[in-house]
Amino acid sequence: MSIILRLDRVMADRKMSLNELAEQVGISNVNLSNLKTGKVKAVRFSTLDSICRVLKCQPGDILEYRDDDE
Repeated sequence: MSIILRLDRVMADRKMSLNELAEQVGISNVNLSNLKTGKVKAVRFSTLDSICRVLKCQPGDILEYRDDDE
């Protein structure tokens, strides 16, 4: 996949645990873990909005595009 999730890096920078972020965002630990490890095919804008609000970051801090040809 060409989109890489960098949620783990942003969480580490903010010293926030998976459980703490899941609680503040309002999603389950399992769903957030799947998002963090890149096991999802899609993310809702409302979820992305909540994650960015809690982590005080931009969507581009979490999502990265990488050309598969590189």
